[in-house]
Amino acid sequence: MPELSDFHLGAAVVDSDGQKAGTVVSVIVDEKGFEARALVVKDEATLAGRLLSAEKLFTTDEVVIPITAVESATHDLVRLSLSGADIRKQPLYLSYRREPLSPEDAVVETGELIGGGLGLPKAEEIANKPAGEIEIESGENVMLGTTGHRLGTVRDVLFDQGKLAAVVIRPEGFFRRDVVLPISSIERADDMALFARLDESDIENLKPFVDAEP
Repeated sequence: MPELSDFHLGAAVVDSDGQKAGTVVSVIVDEKGFEARALVVKDEATLAGRLLSAEKLFTTDEVVIPITAVESATHDLVRLSLSGADIRKQPLYLSYRREPLSPEDAVVETGELIGGGLGLPKAEEIANKPAGEIEIESGENVMLGTTGHRLGTVRDVLFDQGKLAAVVIRPEGFFRRDVVLPISSIERADDMALFARLDESDIENLKPFVDAEP
């Protein structure tokens, strides 16, 4: 497994032939221990509208790349051991399954279709990751414990030898500079938010984040 010491959200991804394959949009880590398991990559060649007919899923253009397929990672570039064709064979991260329609809803939908007023059908969002793993993405909320107060939002992630060491956050309402929140300060996490074990008085003591390669 690569050290991923300089890896960050938004890094370009290239395949084994050196061709751009996409951009890292989020990382999947263990809910406990925060070890990196996979990257979610927005595919350079759009997959929007691809349909897995066997499962009746509407799909997006983000694929799941296992960490074992990462050959190397620097601040702005992630190199994969996969070819472009192999990348497009990787599982899609988000899919949408149509919700079953009642006979009444089916009649309404048919009428809207005929009248040209049909909006997006109701669908269940499905994330392709095992239980016990969470996604961390830019813009995700960071909460102050169980107070219900938002500390800020995730701006980036910092890894050390494959494990999440810290998240870079933009605090809300205190000062407009990014700071580093050590992973030891994260009490718990889920796909919706990270929950920090901090008092508001601790926030100003967080180290400012200095990006060495803007």
